[in-house]
Amino acid sequence: MLDATSSYNPMDLRTPVDDRTGHRTVPETTRRTERRLPGTRYGNRPTMKDVAARAGVGLKTVSRVVNGEPGVTPETERRVQEAIDALGFRRNDSARVLRKGSTASIGLVLEDLADPFYGPLSRAVEEVARAHGALLINGSSAEDPDREQELVLALCARRVDGLVVIPAGDDHRYLEPELKAGVATVFVDRPAGHIDADVVVSDNFGGARDGVGHLIAHGHRRIGFIGDMPRIHTAAERLRGYRTAMEDAGIPVEGSWMSLGVTDPERVRRAARDMLAGPEPVTAIFTGNNRVTVTVIRVLAEHARPVALVGFDDIELADLLRPGVTVVAQDAAALGRTAAERLFRQLDGTLLAPERIELPTRLITRGSGELPPAH
Repeated sequence: MLDATSSYNPMDLRTPVDDRTGHRTVPETTRRTERRLPGTRYGNRPTMKDVAARAGVGLKTVSRVVNGEPGVTPETERRVQEAIDALGFRRNDSARVLRKGSTASIGLVLEDLADPFYGPLSRAVEEVARAHGALLINGSSAEDPDREQELVLALCARRVDGLVVIPAGDDHRYLEPELKAGVATVFVDRPAGHIDADVVVSDNFGGARDGVGHLIAHGHRRIGFIGDMPRIHTAAERLRGYRTAMEDAGIPVEGSWMSLGVTDPERVRRAARDMLAGPEPVTAIFTGNNRVTVTVIRVLAEHARPVALVGFDDIELADLLRPGVTVVAQDAAALGRTAAERLFRQLDGTLLAPERIELPTRLITRGSGELPPAH
């Protein structure tokens, strides 16, 4: 029996603001007048009884249609299915697991459970869920939009009351029926695509601009950028911050100084070595996330000349390296906590208009970002 703070992977159940500054940091939600949204009841999902009433049939008939059992005429089945579609009803696949009382549950969909960045974020969501007596169910999308959708709909099939989603895809219209049916949803780290929903993000643009500006302030002009895939919101915002910092300093950016793609170590290693080669190599590198930073550190350890480095995201043992790694740190726990608290405010009945909440980043200087250019 699961308790109210357990976590499990639903896949195991086999159920199929750009101005020139761009640096608006809001440590808490922007104050807005609270107002109820008409037609939405978060946490109150339609039941088979609702379907039966709308279709004008008995509960047993609805059960037969939902479970694909025989004994229902085509006309009756059509009326029941129309009621199901209109109400956004989903079968309660978790009823066998949670039989006693009314146990709230929320789903958490991450990019990669093994990524150190998501550890404190997940823990913060779980702590908020525990404080509200709720069950947390989590899973990993592996940066695959199809897997993300599969996970989200599997969670909805288990009638979760709310979702916290780090999106892998850029089109979330598949969630519209669930939102209309009352599933409270908050996106984290990246905004939803093509739907209006709450999102909690870090100041990716401002953090990257500050990190690159720090390298410029220490005399660097040839600064490389190695980031994640450009379709990812955070990667695009960090690239924008890099370009803005260079432009503000009057430094033309050469195409060979920028490399975006998968964070596979071989790809990153090749990009770093290319930037460090030739008669005019870069003297500093800004890395777009923690996985890229780790690979670049290994490349720099083999490089003859000192190269300055600033990474986006902190990494474990960064302070023990020599020199220590200067980073733009985001507060992963605050992201998770803010998103979960927002979710439970929806579930508690304080329904707010969807909002973008942006949390500040912090530049931590440890030595690698303060190295002067090697000529």
